Amino acid sequence: MSFNRKKRQLIILSVLFAIILLLIMICIIISFNKCSSDSADTADTAASSEPVVQTTTMPEKYIIDENVKVIKQDDLKAGCETYACTMLLNMLGFDLDEHTIADNYLNCQFVYMGEEEGGENYGPDLYSAFAGTAYGGWGVYAPSMAKSMNNYLKDRKSNLKAYNMENVPLEDLIDEYVSKGVPVMVWATTDMDEPYVFTTWIVNYVDENARTKLGDTFSWYMHEHCLVLIGYDSDSYYFADSTAGKISVFKKDLVKKRYEQMGQQSIVVK
Repeated sequence: MSFNRKKRQLIILSVLFAIILLLIMICIIISFNKCSSDSADTADTAASSEPVVQTTTMPEKYIIDENVKVIKQDDLKAGCETYACTMLLNMLGFDLDEHTIADNYLNCQFVYMGEEEGGENYGPDLYSAFAGTAYGGWGVYAPSMAKSMNNYLKDRKSNLKAYNMENVPLEDLIDEYVSKGVPVMVWATTDMDEPYVFTTWIVNYVDENARTKLGDTFSWYMHEHCLVLIGYDSDSYYFADSTAGKISVFKKDLVKKRYEQMGQQSIVVK
């Protein structure tokens, strides 16, 4: 009887030991699976999270200085747009002077003044053509000027193109172009003086860029001027300015007002 009792005790102890060992193994397996799951979740979270975007801050002051040479507006009395175009193209590495554009690429349409008192004047829509010539006339607006510049670039077999930028705020021109070293032609006024209607004429020439129709009345604004925007600081904008014959600096608010008064016109070559 004593032997049988001891045998039963050994069997019971063996079974208990086996049960305990099995429980330990189960716990180890559960713990391992949980760790694996947590690692996978962490990896999935890292993979699915959006990447950190590093933003660049524009410097407080920046002025394009490479190849900037201001050409004094002497010979072409009405050619501020031609001088601005020439200075901009020079900055981009093209070898030309103001006469290259004035003599070969401007679409010039004369303004015919009424000879009799009260007679009608006739001339082009400035978005379509230069009114007069750069040697003596009224000027031209961005769409027609961009067209002339593109004819020049095409003749030079350049891959660059002049883009007429309409209604683009000055801040965007600075952010997208000037701060990256790309100069921009802009229409404002001479010395940022107040523009006013000086003369009008009946439109006798239009193209696909016209803002008027044949027979409409077009108004020309005194002090209309074209400059090359090349820099900025916290208070002012910097321009290659042909009438001044130097780099001109004007307060941002004043430039913004004149730029808007002249229809927010600009040209970028890229």
